Amino acid sequence: MSEPLTNPGEGFHPHLPDTPGHGAAPLRSRLHHIRADSLDDGTAQTGGMRRFAAVSGKTVGSERLWMGQTHVAPATSSSDHHHGESETAIYVVSGHPEFVFLDDSGREPEEVRLRTSPGDYIFVPPFVPHREENPDPAEEAVVVIARSTQEAIVVNLPGLYALPAEEA
Repeated sequence: MSEPLTNPGEGFHPHLPDTPGHGAAPLRSRLHHIRADSLDDGTAQTGGMRRFAAVSGKTVGSERLWMGQTHVAPATSSSDHHHGESETAIYVVSGHPEFVFLDDSGREPEEVRLRTSPGDYIFVPPFVPHREENPDPAEEAVVVIARSTQEAIVVNLPGLYALPAEEA
């Protein structure tokens, strides 16, 4: 028989009583349960998207990881942006979001569009300008994002272009 669900903010041993005279356990000494309805919307944003933090330095004390959700409304495109030094992994939960970047490895820069489906993954290297689009006129696209930094670094850009090596 499984244990009952934990409440938001409860750690690894929610069934144990607090020890008198001892403060709460430090953030980094216990597991954290972040419920879907308690995600933090106080994170860096990009036009056309809504980001929600689940795991971050602020929410659980993480030092090298950020994880959360991004929602892209129907028939919406995000602003062009990059995520600084963060490596970003994306898992498509619902919808068919498209990820757009500029491939400048050939003679002429070429816009590349990655069309995804639920269950697909995308990897975004550090400093690579891109945008997310949701061409579906009726269905919101939802993705889960993990980043290699403790916060959601977002650098909004005026356009989709390759950064010079000295800026990356």
